[in-house]
Amino acid sequence: MEQDYCGFFHMIHQPTFPYIGPEGVDIIEECGLITSYPSVSGHVVKPHQSISLLMLKLADGLATKEAKSNVNNLHSNPGPAFSAVLSSYGAVKCDIFVGDWVQDLSGPMYTNESCHLIQDPQNCIRNGRPDLGYLYWRWKPKGCELPKFNPKEFLHIMRNKSWAFIGDSISRNHVQSLLCILSKVEEANEVYHDEEYRSKIWKFPSHNFTLSVIWSPLLLKADIFEDNNGVSSKEIDLYLDILDTKWTNQFNNFDYVIMAGGKWFLKTAIYHENGMITGCHYCPGRNLTELGFDYAYRKVLQMVFDFLTNTNNNTTVLFRTTTPDHFENEQWFNGGYCNRTVPFKEGQIDISNVDSIMRGIELEVFNKTAATSPGENLKLFDTTWLSLLRPDGHPGPYRFFHPSGNGKVQNDCLHWCLPGPIDSWNDLLMQML
Repeated sequence: MEQDYCGFFHMIHQPTFPYIGPEGVDIIEECGLITSYPSVSGHVVKPHQSISLLMLKLADGLATKEAKSNVNNLHSNPGPAFSAVLSSYGAVKCDIFVGDWVQDLSGPMYTNESCHLIQDPQNCIRNGRPDLGYLYWRWKPKGCELPKFNPKEFLHIMRNKSWAFIGDSISRNHVQSLLCILSKVEEANEVYHDEEYRSKIWKFPSHNFTLSVIWSPLLLKADIFEDNNGVSSKEIDLYLDILDTKWTNQFNNFDYVIMAGGKWFLKTAIYHENGMITGCHYCPGRNLTELGFDYAYRKVLQMVFDFLTNTNNNTTVLFRTTTPDHFENEQWFNGGYCNRTVPFKEGQIDISNVDSIMRGIELEVFNKTAATSPGENLKLFDTTWLSLLRPDGHPGPYRFFHPSGNGKVQNDCLHWCLPGPIDSWNDLLMQML
C-alpha cells in the first residue's frame, strides 16, 4: 500500500494529502515529497495506514458511494483499487482516453470458438490470420488504473434497462465485442433483425436487459445506393435538415445510447436542404457547389445534439469520436493495406488531416453543447487516439476466409478483428458507467 500511496503523491506533486482539510500534522517526509499527513479523530495517518484512513472516513460518512464500493476491493487488488478509491474522492485527475497500450499476457476474455456472434469479416483467427500477438495488449491510461470489463457487474447494472448502439458498421463491430464478453455470463437471444441484418435487437432474459444496434451511418435521412462491399452505383442523397427516424422514433425507449458519425460523410453525396439541392461533397461533373464534408458533418452533429438536449427523457448518451483507419500506400478501393503486427507508441504516428478535421468538429460541437446544456446525460466517448495507436488490430486481407496471395484482395484496415483492440472500448465503457 505504501508504494501505491507514495507513487500517487509523486504523480500529482502535491505536498499535502489532497482530500483532507486543515487537520494535517507536519512530520518528516517518508515519500520524498510529502511534508504533512492528515489526522482523523486525532490520529495521524501514515502511508501504510491508508486503509484505516478510508475506513475512518467511511465511518464519518464522508465518502462517496463510489468510494464505499471501491473500498471493498482494497484487500484483493490494492493497486488498482487504491487508485479507484482516490479517484472517487476526486484526488486523482485522470483522462482514461490518454495513455498507452501495454502488453497483457492474460489475453482476450473470449475466443472465436467461445463466441458464435462474430461476423465473418471480423473473424480474423477463423479466416487464417497467422499472427496472434495483437491479442495480448490492453489500454493503460496515464496516471490511473483501468480495470477489465466485468460482464457480471455490467449485467447487474443493466437489469431492467435498455441500451442502443446507433451509427455505422463500427457500431456494429463494437456491439459484437460487447455481446461476446457478456456471453461469458449469459447468452443473448436475438429477437429482431431488419431485412439486411444491419439493425438488430437482443434480449438477456435473466436480467431483462435489451441491447440494440441501429444502422444509421449518417444519422440523417439518406438515400444510399451501395452494395455490401462499399461500391456505389449512385451518389448518396443526404437531407441535411431531417434526422433519421430509424433512431429518433426509438430514442425514448433507451436508458443508454452510444452513437457516432464517421467515415460515411467522406463519401460522394448530394446535399438537400429545405426541399432543394444546395450543394454536394466531391461531385465532379455535376454543376453543384462543393460544400465539403465538413459543412455537412458540423450541421448534422449540431442537429443531433440539439435533439439530444431538447428531449425530455433521461437517456444517457455517449458520443463516440471518429475512428481512424490504417490503410497504407493507398486507400481501401485501390490497393491500400495494413500488415503491421504491433501497436504504435505515442509520437510514432500522426492523425490524418481528414480525421483531425472530423474530430475537431466533434469536439467543437460537443463542447458548445456541454457549455450551454450542462448535465450528466451527455458524455464524450473519445476513442480516437487510442484507436490510432493500433494499426495491428484490423482484419486486413483476413476479412476473407484464407485469402489467396495470388490475386488482389481488398483489405479492411478500418474495422477491428474480434477478439481485438475494440474489446478495450468496453473497459472504458464500464469505467464511465
